Amino acid sequence: MSGHDPLSPEERAVVDVVRDFVDRDVRPLARELEHANRYPEQLVERMKQLGVFGLAVPAPYGPAPVSAPCFALVTEELARGWMSLAGAMGGHTVVCSLLVRYGTPEQRERWLPRLATGEVRAAMALTEPGGGSDLQALRTTARRAADGSYVVQGAKTWITNARRAGLIALLVKTDPAAEPAHRGMSVLLAEHGPGMTVSRDLPKLGYKGVESCELAFDGFRVPGDALLGGREGRGFGQMMRGLEIGRIQVAARAVGVGRAALEDSVRYAQQRESFGKPIWRHQAVGNLLAEMATSLSAARQLVLHAARTYDGGQRADLEAGMAKLFASETAMRIALDAVRVHGGYGYSTEFDVERYFRDAPLMIVGEGTNEIQKDVIVRQLMRRGGL
Repeated sequence: MSGHDPLSPEERAVVDVVRDFVDRDVRPLARELEHANRYPEQLVERMKQLGVFGLAVPAPYGPAPVSAPCFALVTEELARGWMSLAGAMGGHTVVCSLLVRYGTPEQRERWLPRLATGEVRAAMALTEPGGGSDLQALRTTARRAADGSYVVQGAKTWITNARRAGLIALLVKTDPAAEPAHRGMSVLLAEHGPGMTVSRDLPKLGYKGVESCELAFDGFRVPGDALLGGREGRGFGQMMRGLEIGRIQVAARAVGVGRAALEDSVRYAQQRESFGKPIWRHQAVGNLLAEMATSLSAARQLVLHAARTYDGGQRADLEAGMAKLFASETAMRIALDAVRVHGGYGYSTEFDVERYFRDAPLMIVGEGTNEIQKDVIVRQLMRRGGL
């Protein structure tokens, strides 16, 4: 990456270590693991050793946290190797940030040290089978019992790491009668137990290896002190703030997938010849590569801008939404153009290009669809009176 480096030398070293891990350990295994849809246990263990799961956890609970731009670039490197690995730490980091920002001292003390090392990994449970991106339509309820615990009824879907998560940030309605609905929502810090079941694993186009599941809650009990922040009715606002870093992370994943597709295409265009010259010298292919590189560079700058805004303490929902919208659509176009550059080989499972093409759509529909992002962007534009 050229131009001014947004990272300190220490943070640049963190990104370089992850890049080396991706080149040495991830890329040689990703195709085999992905096609087998096998959980990457050894790679996740190595990510724990590298400190990837503690990037958002401050002292005294973990190492000094990295900046949001550093976090985005680490995500990009992981997604360049295999997007599923970046997904395995995405929701985890959102939950860490929720605990840092909103957790009680007891909640932070209980969870953050183990989350920082990856000993415990976290998942978000927001989406419901009937609601999709409309979080205000959620139906999962948590009723206070006589002993102070919460009794949860409902279902959640598209939960990454659902089976392996030791902590699940569960968005529920603690006051179903509240108007507007978001004032009755809370986040519970839940652990697997009686009444919570993984009802099914979702079959997916891409994003293989890491599980995405539906969770069913039937009389599932959560202790009263597991209410994030200790006050009901704050959950929607807490999650919206958490989704800012979540959407930056998804945008960075998209940049990583687009970068992998571009780099593979550049290598192939240099090696493959037709009509007596490398195919990049044919204008049709050369123009594709130029457009891919330009749009990828623009997407990365949007991601870094959103990350810097987030670090500045301002609301970053507009910037995160723009980054996620542009980067995900860009990754999809680059992945398709990479297939064009590779020709028939782009359709072959012997090359990685077809995987990028299957992984890219997730960033368009995940963490709030791009149609939702446009709604977020225009509302913030109206509120701010422009950019």
